[in-house]
Amino acid sequence: MSAIGIIEVSGLTNGIQSLDIMLKTAQVEFVTYEKRLGGRLVTIVVKGDIGAVQASVESAVEQDTSLGNIVAHAVIPNPHGEVMKIIGMSADKLQFK
Repeated sequence: MSAIGIIEVSGLTNGIQSLDIMLKTAQVEFVTYEKRLGGRLVTIVVKGDIGAVQASVESAVEQDTSLGNIVAHAVIPNPHGEVMKIIGMSADKLQFK
């Protein structure tokens, strides 16, 4: 089964650092990112099998615990097609697929 992992962090630099941690932790694929509030909040989305996505998100959260940069995080196993449409629209804007 597949899953998506989503983390929301304060700032683009922290987002890139969290993405790096997630990609190094498990076999996940970067899907897209979104900036909000002038880049003060950045949402990063990865995909892969459920175990890999869970491990990657947990690792990013654990390494950020003392910093407090991660505002929210979620793992969605077997996401609904409509959820994937929203993520696909974001990826299309950035030409990620």
